[in-house]
Amino acid sequence: MNKKIRVLIVDDSAVVRQALTEILSSDPQIDILGTASDPFIAAQKIREEVPDVITLDVEMPRMDGITFLQKIMSQHPIPVVMCSSLTEEGSETALKALEYGAVEIIQKPRLGVKQFLEESKVIICDTVKAASQARVKRISPGVKKVAPKLTADAVIAKPTGNAMIQTTEKVVIVGASTGGTEALRVFLEAMPLDAPGIVIVQHMPEHFTRSFAARLDKICRISVKEAENNDTVVRGRALIAPGNDHALLKRSGARYYVEIKDGPLVSRHRPSVDVLFRSAARYAGKNAVGVIMTGMGDDGAKGLLEMKEAGAATIAQDEQSCVVFGMPKEAIKLGAANRVLSLESIAGAVVKECQ
Repeated sequence: MNKKIRVLIVDDSAVVRQALTEILSSDPQIDILGTASDPFIAAQKIREEVPDVITLDVEMPRMDGITFLQKIMSQHPIPVVMCSSLTEEGSETALKALEYGAVEIIQKPRLGVKQFLEESKVIICDTVKAASQARVKRISPGVKKVAPKLTADAVIAKPTGNAMIQTTEKVVIVGASTGGTEALRVFLEAMPLDAPGIVIVQHMPEHFTRSFAARLDKICRISVKEAENNDTVVRGRALIAPGNDHALLKRSGARYYVEIKDGPLVSRHRPSVDVLFRSAARYAGKNAVGVIMTGMGDDGAKGLLEMKEAGAATIAQDEQSCVVFGMPKEAIKLGAANRVLSLESIAGAVVKECQ
């Protein structure tokens, strides 16, 4: 019998604490260690018994969630899941929390909406279970990350003699979950200006994907935006599927574009990596490069195999560089990955595949 995952819920709203307690208690693998209405009470509880995972409200009185997160990650790293409202400010702050070492973001349960509660129950429990497996590192307070050392390849692709021979551009299709926000930053920052068009599914609640895309757009050479229905996949741009909608790659003549649509949770997710990968297998075939990155579960494993069988080049992130070696591990088990590479090597390999 596996040991239960002990969770500490930190939120200033009694209603949210109650809702999260009920949702998480419904999973036999999860045990509620306790709840706290602010970081000071939480700190006291952590001194008494260290939880496996903390769910932490972004905005709280006395000490905000980010400050408390920084204290935890610099003193005694514990996997933290940020719990945020849907406001734009809230999503900005929650994304900042990921940079400070939080593992995941969940949307606060919207009470009274039956379908939302049923689906959020699955998503919240899965997120906490994923967080419990994450490798967390101590983060020094106030230390900025050093930018990666790049070669000239990152700025301009090596010239090729047959640039215009292929009638259809290559497209890059990426799926990620837990730990993916940081992995995608590393991947996209290394992309040259004329990188092939990229479509990404990162498991994340709705509204957060827009802020996430905007943040990446500021720091990458290529442009990054939240995908909208019928957006064309073009060189020098990455499209990130919006939270709570599926994204599919479609083709009209030589033009690739994305279709954004509602639908059930697939592989327990919406957007689902499997849905995107299957559409790429169907509409792009050997013109696609598929990449599966860090994340818990198996979303994308079968889809990557379908892409490989359709002639696409496929890459899985290696165990060493994953925060949670789940999705890539399942893809490797199925024989879906042509290559298994460290996070730092993926961008260069993708650019080469597309030349």
